[in-house]
Amino acid sequence: MLIWRSDWAAEASLAALRARRTQVCDVLRLRHKGGVIHYINLLSVGFTADVATMRARYFSGLGHLGYFLAIFTCLTRLNRRPFPLRVDGDAQVDDRRCLFLTFNNSKFTGGTMMIAPSAEVNDGKIEYVRWGPIGRLGLIKNLPTLYDGTHVKHPMAERRAVKRIDFQLDGPVDVMVDGEVLTLQCESLEVLPSALNVVV
Repeated sequence: MLIWRSDWAAEASLAALRARRTQVCDVLRLRHKGGVIHYINLLSVGFTADVATMRARYFSGLGHLGYFLAIFTCLTRLNRRPFPLRVDGDAQVDDRRCLFLTFNNSKFTGGTMMIAPSAEVNDGKIEYVRWGPIGRLGLIKNLPTLYDGTHVKHPMAERRAVKRIDFQLDGPVDVMVDGEVLTLQCESLEVLPSALNVVV
């Protein structure tokens, strides 16, 4: 499998093919009320998915401006809410309010945001990042930290390397899966270790 990172990477990708450089990659499997989705990068709910959904629905033709308009709109609404779930069979369901949750297989999303700085594509784990119910000013102040990964050091942030998530959602929510915006009632998430062999 060949993953194109950008147009400029065509020569590097061809060189990798010629050299037969490969690496195993985990796949994450999401079961939801309507079926199953497999992905290799990131699934998110909360603010990050809200921004992606807003941009896709209302500002998709505006490029980077549309992205900033979506952020501004979501900042004004700032819906910090619970997404009840159980991690690796924990006794307690985590139903705390949060800004966002992400379930990652790699460090980066969107090419530049380091949402999960501790993630590894082939460690057999889901890198679970949670940011608690931070306020508007705190979020604006800390937005740059999403790009260098230091947001995980914030007092309201948590991260865990896990094998399974069981959702306890009452209904469908907006999610972003590898850049695609969907509305799903998530049920469970698990990792399929080394399920892909990718050219690097």
